[in-house]
Amino acid sequence: MKKQLFVTTLALTAVLGLGACGTDSDSSGSHDMHDADKSSSHDGMMHSSDGKVPEGIKQAENPKFEDNSKVILASDHMQGMDGAKGTVVDAFDTTVYAVSYTPTTGGKKVTNHKWIIQEELDPVPASTLSKGDDVTLAADHMKGMDGAEATIDSAEQTTVYMVDFKPTSGGKTVKNHKWVTENELQANN
Repeated sequence: MKKQLFVTTLALTAVLGLGACGTDSDSSGSHDMHDADKSSSHDGMMHSSDGKVPEGIKQAENPKFEDNSKVILASDHMQGMDGAKGTVVDAFDTTVYAVSYTPTTGGKKVTNHKWIIQEELDPVPASTLSKGDDVTLAADHMKGMDGAEATIDSAEQTTVYMVDFKPTSGGKTVKNHKWVTENELQANN
């Protein structure tokens, strides 16, 4: 009886151990566990940037959130972003695009990446593009993005913000994150 109990316990331990290994390997590199498509489409996201902005971009004339405004992010572009406290670095009036593209470095197609701005397209179009238009990206938000061929998923003229924020998931403060739209920010008074 003891021998049978020992074998049963050993088998149960092995199954649980293998299950835990599977869970760990499935979550490595994932940014957002509740949405597998979102996590795979944002692997390689460059959290912080040098703060440089593309040539030709126009400062926002009347942004809802001025420079140094304290905000709460209401966006889930990456893990730790939704609900994070942040500070506005700068604001610009432009057209933002959600795009789908295959990285120049290979790998899975990235779908509905938010956001690329008008000035990060090569060449920069003279007018707003539409859903379904094909473009070349000139942005480095993610590995394999610069120079990639992409398709516009959506377009919107709005104010975009560069922000610093402390991820809710822990880790270092993200500096000069590009881009968050006005409707993805809330005042933090």
